[in-house]
Amino acid sequence: MYRHPITVLMILAVMAFSSAAQGAPARKAPAPSPAPRPAAPATTIPPPPAPGAAATRLAQLSVLSIIPAQGEPGMTVTMNGSGFTGATTAFLGNRELPTTVIGGRVLTLELPNLPPGVYALYLRREDGSTSRPYNFVLQAQKPVAASLSPDTVSTCAAGREREVLLAGANFQEGSRVLLNGAAIATRFISPSALSFMAPQLASGLHQVQVRNSSDAVSGTLALFLDSKPEIQNVAIGSEYVSQYDLIVTGKNFQQTSMLVADGVRIGTEQRVAGEREQLIFVGCNQLVYVRHPYDPTPKNIRLQVVNQNGEESSVFSISAP
Repeated sequence: MYRHPITVLMILAVMAFSSAAQGAPARKAPAPSPAPRPAAPATTIPPPPAPGAAATRLAQLSVLSIIPAQGEPGMTVTMNGSGFTGATTAFLGNRELPTTVIGGRVLTLELPNLPPGVYALYLRREDGSTSRPYNFVLQAQKPVAASLSPDTVSTCAAGREREVLLAGANFQEGSRVLLNGAAIATRFISPSALSFMAPQLASGLHQVQVRNSSDAVSGTLALFLDSKPEIQNVAIGSEYVSQYDLIVTGKNFQQTSMLVADGVRIGTEQRVAGEREQLIFVGCNQLVYVRHPYDPTPKNIRLQVVNQNGEESSVFSISAP
């Protein structure tokens, strides 16, 4: 059968298109885009601790040194270590003591007035931590002898003139004055004052101390008992036909004292035969020189008192017959 060429071409084109449509795979629809994830919340970073704060909280409370390792009430003790805070307190036995902290590594405290003995000394912080306890020797409080008034007593002083006031510190009701190591009668005035009567002792320096009831003894002061004679005045007394009295006043005159008048020694003991001059002992403060002048013309007389122990007064001059 005859077909027109154009018709054949059209049939062939339709067949080619149909074949291509049957062999090509079907196209898929594009997949939907995934939903966007919510953004993660920002992480908050805490600020760093203040410099040194964490170290203070974590540092172990420890003591490296205690200066001094023993002492008496009222003394200051210094402790060196670590972990100290402003609220750190000290304990001496059961007694809590306030402290002063310097720089976190140095701590000071004042020893309380407790009986002498060995006490446990340790620290406690506000967080409850404590240091290791140390044995601390609390010594008896020593009395302090500062001064004597007067510090010189005449051997011929009497009554209240012999009373000596001792000033110092840490005196107790039972404190006693030691004179050359021996306890003497003592009057307690206050924790800073005592008094005693200087006994009759040999002239010279004597040691004075204070001993408390705990047997703690103070340092030493010097009390000088002065027996050196001294002429303070000479006056003409009673006058008689061939003699008159010279009244010598002063201090530290003795029953055995001698008077030297212009180089001549006159004693109070019994006179030798033919001796006219005489010395009468009236008391520690007065002698009477009974003088027999050769003529009534006044002249310069030099007088000096010499005690039996060899002590001499200064020379005193008077114009008399």
